[in-house]
Parts: sequence; structure tokens; C-alpha cells
Amino acid sequence: MRLYARMPHRVYDHRNRCAVAGIGSTDFSRASGRSVLSLAVQASRAAIADAGLAVVDIDGIVRSDQDEVKHNALAHALGIRNLTYWGSSGHGGAAPAGMIAQAVGAICSGQATNVLAFRSLNGRSGMRFGAARARGGRVVGGNGTYDEFFTPYGLVVPGQMWALIAQRHMLEYGTTAEQLGAIATTVRRRANANPAAQMFGRPLTMDDYLAAAVIASPLRLFDYCLETDGACAVVVTSAERAAHLAKDAVLITAVAQGTGPGPQGGTAYPALLRANLTTQPSAFIAQELYRRAGLGSADIDVAQFYDCFTIALLVQLEDYGFCAKGDGGPYAASGALEVDGALPVNTSGGNLSEGYVHGMSHVLEGVRQIRGESTSQVDGAEVCLVTSGIPVVSGAMILQKAG
Repeated sequence: MRLYARMPHRVYDHRNRCAVAGIGSTDFSRASGRSVLSLAVQASRAAIADAGLAVVDIDGIVRSDQDEVKHNALAHALGIRNLTYWGSSGHGGAAPAGMIAQAVGAICSGQATNVLAFRSLNGRSGMRFGAARARGGRVVGGNGTYDEFFTPYGLVVPGQMWALIAQRHMLEYGTTAEQLGAIATTVRRRANANPAAQMFGRPLTMDDYLAAAVIASPLRLFDYCLETDGACAVVVTSAERAAHLAKDAVLITAVAQGTGPGPQGGTAYPALLRANLTTQPSAFIAQELYRRAGLGSADIDVAQFYDCFTIALLVQLEDYGFCAKGDGGPYAASGALEVDGALPVNTSGGNLSEGYVHGMSHVLEGVRQIRGESTSQVDGAEVCLVTSGIPVVSGAMILQKAG
């Protein structure tokens, strides 16, 4: 038997080699009345048109591993002539960064020219991700979820897991309900400026937040993301090609995904077995992302944080280096997250107030910020951080203005 020496570790340099050329979405609602394939087609056509491309120009598709729409079904419905690349990433909210990473890899390696990445779901009228997984007689466990080790003891919904993480953060650092409320009310103000947001025209005060029902202590109703029907799509191509298309190219400066040290199995709940609940894989993703980008937290003008719950956004403020560990609460309450603050966040309303499309809408809003097209535009925004779901696996990207 021949033994092969281990190859030295290398990271392929993809910095600024690719760009987002087009973005598209459907409306966000509680009852679309349409199939997820129909939603995916609408968002995809909008993204292709936004890029100034035709359907026949698309030769790659990347989807979420939890999307009901398959690559070939979308290709057929759109009328794509031939796919030379397809892929899936996940799981769940961690998918968007991984989907963009696959698109970048396919383009840099010559496997595709223009890659469509999409997410489509009926998250309110169809499969409700916040619902108890054991409902309706469904079998618990299997498929690598490890839910069977948690649900018999009462842990049946994601909100309960995040409530335990929030409780730990409160016990260790003195984080308060009002500080979580500052996040909820801040992103709601951004949604109130965004006609496309589900919470457009529905203001939220701190009194409203504190008076809302406690769903899983200490998390209240407005600490939870929305249940949404809708779809989002982006077109990724080379930076060189994007420079000659319809819209200003938005460079993908860097993208990263991973687990951090000590990878865990399962979908979500095993994260509670970590020795430290208040530091998530995002802390390790941040280091790798900044290294690949040649940038740091001080270079970020605006951020779109994956906000399945308010506590998830708060923890990421710390993990991505915008404040010290334990200072996320005071930082959020200081006004720093406002559109004119030190770090404007989730400027379209985020998962909490715009719509929950598994974080894909965050990529679209990052592109809009760099283009200068946001409904809550940050003056001089040239570098945007976009993060994808935590806690078992995570990912993120940095988008940057070309030139």
C-alpha cells in the first residue's frame, strides 16, 4: 500500500473575484396561496432581470438543503437550457452564506458562469419552522437531528433553546429584557420604513415589547422572528463580468462557513451541550472571514445579522467583535444599532420584522445598501457584513462596493 503525505492546508483566495449582479424577491406574507416553486420562479426571474441577464445565461443553481424546490424543477420551470453546476447548502438559516460560497467556488473553478442562488418557503401557511417537531404524530428523531435526546424532556421548539441561551447570558452578564427590547424596536423602525416588510406600518414601542406575552422565558413575542411565505434569489457571477451588467457590481469580498472547534451533530439542540452557551460558532467564523477579507470589525459600515431571535443578534454583536463579550446588551441599548449609529443593523427589518426567508433576505438588503437602494440607507455604506444562522453551524460574508 502506498502512503501519501498529507498536503499542506491552503485556502483558495476568492477575495473580490465574484460579485452579486442581481437580486429579486416576492412579497412577504402569511398566506401566499401559491406553491413554493411558483414563488421561487418569481424571485429568480426578478433577480435575473435585475442583473440584465436572460434565463439562458444561467448555468448554475444553488439551493438550501431544506428547500422543497429541487434544482432541476426550478431549471425546468424557468426554461434554463443546461445546468453545468448545482449544489445545496445548509442547514436551515446557515444556508445563505454557504450557498453564496458554493456559487463563488463554481465560478472561480470554471464550473459555471452565472449562478442563481435561491430560497423559497411557505413558512406560515405551509411548513412552520417554529412549530413543535413532534406535533401531529410525526416521528421524533432520525435524519441526524438528535431531537430524540431532547424532546422527551420538553425541549420541542427552537424558541426554547434560544430562551436557555438568553437566560444564561442574563445570568452571566446582567443582560436585561429592555436590552433585548432595544433590538426588537430598532429593527421594527427599519421595517416601518420598508413598504415590503410584513411589519410595515406597525410601530413597536418598548412598552409594547415589555407588555407582550412571554413565550419561553425570558423571550417575549417580539423576540421571535416572523413566520413568512416568500422567496428570495440572487445571481452571482465574476466581478469582471458583473462590471458590464445592468447594475453596479457588489463585490463578494469574502465568504466563510464552518463549525468552529468541536463540531457537533444534530440540527440545533446539541448546541446546548457546549461548555459555553454565550459564544457561538460565529466567533470562529468571524476570525476566518476577516482573515480572508483582509478587514476587521472596524471596517464594517452596516451589518445584516441573522436574527431568528433577538438574543441571536445580541450574541453576534460580541462574536463579530463590535463589543466585548458580555457588553452586547448595553451596546444594543446605546443607540449604536440605529441607522445613524456606530453599527446600523438589519436595515430592512430583518427576520424579526421584514420577513423570515431563512436569512436570504439579508443578502438582498446587503446588496441594496452597497448600491444605495435601501429604504433605510446608511450614508457612505461601502462595506456590509451579512451573517447566516447559528448555533450548530454558521457562515457569513462581506459585501463591498466595487472600485
